[in-house]
Amino acid sequence: MRTNTVKARLRAGESAIGCFITVPAPMLVELCGLAGFDYVLIDAEHGISELETVENMIRAADATDIVPITRIAVNQQQVILRYMDAGALGAQLPQINTAAEVQQVVDAVKYRPLGKRGLAGVRATKYSMGLPFPRYIEQANQETMVIVHIETPEAVANLEEMVRVPGVDVFFIGPTDLSYSLGYPGEPGRPEVQEIIGRIVKVVRGAGKAVGIMATDVAGAKRYLDMGIQYVATGDRALIAGAAQNYLKGVRS
Repeated sequence: MRTNTVKARLRAGESAIGCFITVPAPMLVELCGLAGFDYVLIDAEHGISELETVENMIRAADATDIVPITRIAVNQQQVILRYMDAGALGAQLPQINTAAEVQQVVDAVKYRPLGKRGLAGVRATKYSMGLPFPRYIEQANQETMVIVHIETPEAVANLEEMVRVPGVDVFFIGPTDLSYSLGYPGEPGRPEVQEIIGRIVKVVRGAGKAVGIMATDVAGAKRYLDMGIQYVATGDRALIAGAAQNYLKGVRS
C-alpha cells in the first residue's frame, strides 16, 4: 500500500496543497500530479463523477504519485466503503455536525480494531495479491485519512466534543457553506464568518489536529496558511476559469 505523503506532511507540521476535481476526467488528476499538487480531492458530492470513473481517477493519481482523497456525499458505511475499496487514501465527508457522526466516518474508513470497515480482495488490497491481510489492515489503518467538514452553526457548537473523537486527521472548513448557513450566502469574507473560522482553527489546533479549508486564490491560500491552516485546497473550475479569463484578457487587450 502507498505511503500517504499528505498525512506525513501534516503530522510533521507542514502544509499540503490540493485541488478539488469536479470533472470526471482522469487526465485532470494526472495534470495535478504532474504540476506538483500534494493531493487531489475527487469530488463525488458537488462533482458528477460516478464510482467507476472515480476508480480510474484514483489510478491516474497512483500513476503520478499524488495522494487521492475522495469527497463522498453520504455518511453511510457501505457507501464510503466502495470508494475506499477503489483505492482512495482518504475520505472527506461534508455536513458533519456531531461527535456521533464523526465516529461513523472513522468506523467506515478504518478496519478493526480502529473501525468497522469490511474486508475483501478489492483494488485497495491489490486484489488479494499484495500484502497478507493482517499486514495490509495494519498499514491501511496507518495510511488512510479521515477528513470531516465543519460548515454549520451546529458543527461549530459541537466542535469541542467532535475534536475528541480519535482517528480524525483534518477538520475541513467549507467557507461557502459556512457563510451560507450563518446567514451570509456568498460572503465568506465577512468579519462575522472570518471570526468563526478563527475560532474553529483555535479549537482544532488546540486539540492537536490539522485544519483544512477551501481557498480559490493565492492571496486567500496564503492568508489561511499564515493562520496555521495546513490542508488547503483550490478547485479545478477556479483554476481553469481564471486561466481562461487571464488568457483572453491578455490576447484581447
